[in-house]
Amino acid sequence: MEHIKKMSEGLPVGKSLKRALMESPSGIISEFKRKSPSKGFIHPDAQVRSVVEAYQAAGCTGVSVLTDYEYFGGTINDFKEARAVLDCPVLRKDFMIDPYQMYESKLLGADVVLLIAACLTLDEAYDLGELAHELGMEVLLEIHGEEELEYISRYTDIVGVNNRNLKVFKTDVQTSFDLVSKIPADRVRISESGLSDPATVKALRKAGYQGFLMGEAFMKQDYPGEALADLIRKLNL
Repeated sequence: MEHIKKMSEGLPVGKSLKRALMESPSGIISEFKRKSPSKGFIHPDAQVRSVVEAYQAAGCTGVSVLTDYEYFGGTINDFKEARAVLDCPVLRKDFMIDPYQMYESKLLGADVVLLIAACLTLDEAYDLGELAHELGMEVLLEIHGEEELEYISRYTDIVGVNNRNLKVFKTDVQTSFDLVSKIPADRVRISESGLSDPATVKALRKAGYQGFLMGEAFMKQDYPGEALADLIRKLNL
């Protein structure tokens, strides 16, 4: 731990996904993932560099890269490849439960880290968020219901409402509409999972969401970047 801690000292502050979302007309955070726990492989042969470069060219606000292998088929090398070619903010998406992962994320060049309320105690979420800020990274806190609102702390930059029930994998976008007014107004709000219809994205933005984390809608297509570009066109931006 001391070795990786020392290596992460003095690295520059990351790009702000929070600010990018506040300034973006689309708010789309495009995700690179090969598989999901509920549907298995979506795009097993996807090449990181070509996909994320196409995302950026299409106008994404940020890029999310899965580094969990067991459930999502992601690797640390996927993140490294993406970071090397992207200028926009990059989110490391994984099951973050240990301080070591915070230092590791900083060394990888992550601008934002994901903290999932369902995987952490209140104290763990607070401490990991504090460490992320100390390292110059932002925190995306993912919640799934009203009972997890208490996880929002001074170290929460972005609150993501996951529309997918982690126990039964059922997706219901109504979850985002139900929770939006309960999230503090000074936090950037994003909606996650089950998003593909431009009309739904428009309705969520009108309701108060500034960002939309979308992966499967793009990755199930042969050319994910073109799918993103098509969505942005349909949003009439």
